[in-house]
Amino acid sequence: MDKFIIKGPVKLKGQVIISGSKNAALPILFASLLIKEPIEIKNIPKLKDIDIAIKILIKLGVNIKKKKTLRIDSSSLLRYNPPSYLIKLIRASIWILGPLLTRLGKVNIAFPGGCSIGNRPIDLHINSLQILGAKINIKKNHIQGYIKKKFQGKIIRMKNVSVGATITIILAATLACSITIIENAAKEPEIKDLANFLNKMGANIQGVGTNKIIIKGVKKLKGGIYTIISDRIETGTFLVAAAICKSKILCKNTNPNDLNIVLQKLKKTGAEIKTGKNWCSINMHGQRPKSVNITTGPYPKFPTDMQSQFALLNLVSNGISIIKENIFENRFMYVPELIRMGANVILKNNMLKCKGVKSLSSAEVMATDLRSSVTLVLAGCIASGITIINNISHIDRGYENIENKLSNLGAHIQRIKY
Repeated sequence: MDKFIIKGPVKLKGQVIISGSKNAALPILFASLLIKEPIEIKNIPKLKDIDIAIKILIKLGVNIKKKKTLRIDSSSLLRYNPPSYLIKLIRASIWILGPLLTRLGKVNIAFPGGCSIGNRPIDLHINSLQILGAKINIKKNHIQGYIKKKFQGKIIRMKNVSVGATITIILAATLACSITIIENAAKEPEIKDLANFLNKMGANIQGVGTNKIIIKGVKKLKGGIYTIISDRIETGTFLVAAAICKSKILCKNTNPNDLNIVLQKLKKTGAEIKTGKNWCSINMHGQRPKSVNITTGPYPKFPTDMQSQFALLNLVSNGISIIKENIFENRFMYVPELIRMGANVILKNNMLKCKGVKSLSSAEVMATDLRSSVTLVLAGCIASGITIINNISHIDRGYENIENKLSNLGAHIQRIKY
């Protein structure tokens, strides 16, 4: 139960180097189980979720060396039943199913964990693996599965767009017999990064970034070196930090093409946005932002992972705005905390009505999930007085060295450890 003590208000400004993408790194880490030759992964972020994924792989018998890069050798894979206490810590552990069934023919894992942001069923994952030939039973919150020989390629029509299930199918189909086609596939950049990684190691995956992905199963994958993409959500978070501070921030080591709708919305607030090949910047020129309406949806629509940050932006902007959350039903748990800091907001079902105020006041608040944590941190930076944010363990799951990066931008932030 570590906490942050933040003294505000401050004007966050300057330059920040964006870390590697957590949401790209996690599926690639589990995809490494498909490869019997050594691989080297660059730009891996130093995050709690990444550490947990690495511990899971090590418990399975994988040889991992952590230096500036991550070196993985899964040729010694032994176990099909990783420890439940690790599996329950992260949602991404569901992606271990396909690789373990492919390599060992059986799997036994606990239900995955993750943030409490709403109903996140695993039925699309299970059904897809069954279509490809796996036999799966659910017993006492455990997933038990086996497969006689290899996955068999099929056409899978997703009833809902699901990033997680799309990844599960890709991981299962890469070494399957014949061709697998995913219809109504998710299009996120992190899925494209997974496919690029696997293709570099010898896979044959086409159509990523469209709603139809075609995977031609190959006999084996080879080793190699790969660099993870930058974190588009971290980039967006720091851009919002500048917007609420009426200042300027330059984000380095990032791909602005993955943030098109976020940048479009920021332009509508009155921000000056500039972009380059691997950087983007925002400059508010000291002006208070204008409010913008937001509706979340699957990529390339507005990302749910940026919803709370834009809610904060709207709550200190000029005007009235509406935010609709269409992905997770419990993603507004940060709202009562912002109200305690002086925000003027009405929550009804999946919709927020935001009326901007000129300033926020300090308070003692509680973080409930990853994105709400960073939103409350940003709110503390612009609020008058001392803000205390409890239960900040969530933020370490998705933001590398967050207090150091914010301090370099001008924040007065201190972590209290317990």
